[in-house]
Amino acid sequence: MLSAPRRRERLLALIVLAVLLFTPPLVLVADRAGTVSWLPLYLFIAWGLVIGLAAWLLEGPPGSTRRPRRE
Repeated sequence: MLSAPRRRERLLALIVLAVLLFTPPLVLVADRAGTVSWLPLYLFIAWGLVIGLAAWLLEGPPGSTRRPRRE
C-alpha cells in the first residue's frame, strides 16, 4: 500500500494531468484535427483515463476491506 505522502503526491499529479488534458488549447487541437470532429472521442478517452487512474490510485491492496468502527 502506498504511504500517505506518496499517495498525496500521485493524486496531486493526477489533478495536474486532468487540468492539462482539459485545458482549452489542447481541447481545441482535438476539435480541429481534421474534417471529422474528434472532440467527443478525445473527451471520453481523457475522462476515462482520469477516472481509471483515480480508481487505481485509491484502491487498497488486494484482500483488504474497510469495516466501519463500532462505537
